[in-house]
Amino acid sequence: MPSIFPFTAIVGQDRMKMALVLNAINPKIGGVLIRGERGTAKSTAARALAALLPDIDVFIDSPFNDDPNDPLSWSDWVKERKVKNEPLEIGQHRIRFIDLPVSATEDRVVGTLDIEQAIKKGERHFEAGVLAAANRGLLYVDEVNLLDDHVVDLLLDSAAMGVNVVEREGISFSHPSRFMFVGTMNPEEGDLRPQLLDRFALCVDISSIADSGQRMEILERTLEFEIDPESFYAKWRAEEDQLANQIIQARDMLPKVSYNKSDLYTIAELMAELQVDGHRGDIVILKTAMAHAAFNNHRKIKRQDILIAAELALPHRLKRQPFQDTTAQFEQLSQKLEQIREEAKEQARQQISPGDSSSQSEEKKTILSR
Repeated sequence: MPSIFPFTAIVGQDRMKMALVLNAINPKIGGVLIRGERGTAKSTAARALAALLPDIDVFIDSPFNDDPNDPLSWSDWVKERKVKNEPLEIGQHRIRFIDLPVSATEDRVVGTLDIEQAIKKGERHFEAGVLAAANRGLLYVDEVNLLDDHVVDLLLDSAAMGVNVVEREGISFSHPSRFMFVGTMNPEEGDLRPQLLDRFALCVDISSIADSGQRMEILERTLEFEIDPESFYAKWRAEEDQLANQIIQARDMLPKVSYNKSDLYTIAELMAELQVDGHRGDIVILKTAMAHAAFNNHRKIKRQDILIAAELALPHRLKRQPFQDTTAQFEQLSQKLEQIREEAKEQARQQISPGDSSSQSEEKKTILSR
């Protein structure tokens, strides 16, 4: 994709890039909110990620990007044609990047049913919306904090459920709605309500790069790209292909990644000590840690996976007091995780009493490591 700035050529902003990659590995994590000032490569990174990902198998004429290899997820459109034995051609296309304007209405997002057509002819006619176009792609909302709260709720619900159901006057239509959801915003223009903030799985706060060497590198790469996009992309193709392959391998590895009781204790204790409301954050950290382990080709999650997951899942969930520095909180996060990990190990040792036989001890160790 020569017209798209390469993902691997973006200077710095490693935490933002990691959050996007992990959502590409497992879209069920639940989306990314990127908060930062203007001109910090937020939209550039989202577009570049979509261009980086491999082509997907689809039914060519389906407006819902149905996956031919996943019958359980098929839309009503495909099911109706299967019942009628109509031919469905299979092909491939690029991952779609859908840019949702802040003026979007509910009907524009979820789609509409033609009630008049249904009454007169007895036919279901569904006009696909943004959620249909975004299925199995990347849905991007710039200035998501300016979008109507109800529409944001709809997007987050669809991202979590993986399906969009539209019902009007007793008539319903459903189609898959699984997508990577990326929202960006400038906090200077207002914030999202806390209820909506919590619905975003991951959140990254970014700012302009202060290092003069890196800023010079940004200038050089940007000018080089503008002068000759094709040559610039060719220069970065090897890195792009390597990352794309790593994401594909991580997707295959993800179902094989395991965790044990100690990992769950670490996450639960961390969230309890930080007094994080609800339990969504706990689940997000576990899913994110598993995706990060898969990205590094590990079959078991490690402390570092949990640490990185926590750094991505907690910025918008931590209760901050006035004048409290979030950066300082994260500097203490690693120490807290290590402390919790040691407590978990001690708890596991106490569960194995001195009177246990060696075989019994081994059995308990096995249970604890599952």
